[in-house]
Amino acid sequence: MSSTTTTGSDTTLATDPAILLDFRDVAMTFPDGTVALSGVDLTVKRGEFVTVVGPSGCGKSTLLRIASGLETASHGSVDLNTDRIGYVFQDATLLPWRPVQANVELLAELHGIPKAARAAKAKEAIDLVGLSGFEKFLPRALSGGMRMRTSLARSLTLDPEIFLFDEPFGALDEITRERLNDELLRLFSEKQFAGLFITHSVSEAVYLSTKVIVMSGRPGKIVGTFDVPFDMPRDPEIRFTPEFAALVGEVSHALREAHS
Repeated sequence: MSSTTTTGSDTTLATDPAILLDFRDVAMTFPDGTVALSGVDLTVKRGEFVTVVGPSGCGKSTLLRIASGLETASHGSVDLNTDRIGYVFQDATLLPWRPVQANVELLAELHGIPKAARAAKAKEAIDLVGLSGFEKFLPRALSGGMRMRTSLARSLTLDPEIFLFDEPFGALDEITRERLNDELLRLFSEKQFAGLFITHSVSEAVYLSTKVIVMSGRPGKIVGTFDVPFDMPRDPEIRFTPEFAALVGEVSHALREAHS
């Protein structure tokens, strides 16, 4: 278990064992005076997939970097109740000289997992993301979707309890994006990790999530929370139902209100 507490708050940290990530009154001011976040309260529990939507520049990615420990909040407290964290960036961040197998093994290698064990973990992860047969391909020979699958497989080798996703599918075409959304939900159901996902797409947020969080413009504050009632595993055809469209409309309205 790891816990990070920032200064400026005497709020007692979460003690509920179901909570993997807990933000209490978190604010972020950068050295140039830019206030990115203000008064953010957010929890992610085991079995939850929480997606954050908001206008550009509202601090969504900053929130994720604070959760991962890449940034330290200026105020408030952050409690991360696990050491097993997966992080998938906007870019696949693959090493261009390493083939898929070696790229997927990288994090396990850096964590000191023995060669045979990390090779086995990499093979399992490659199979899970549907890249079997591409183990010897270099990143330049892969499509954008395949590179993101490789990035996802790399984090899966560490058996994360919580995944942090920073707009991983934003640069992909719509068909590839929907296919990877389906794959991610399948992995979520199989591996039982929690997720905190950042996106600009409201329909993607509703489709992937158990809960959608809406943030205001800078400084980012949470202005809306929507529980998603659709069962997991989720049928891809749900995207075309009136119930889905109605919830997308509600979230979109909240987002427009926050941006006005």
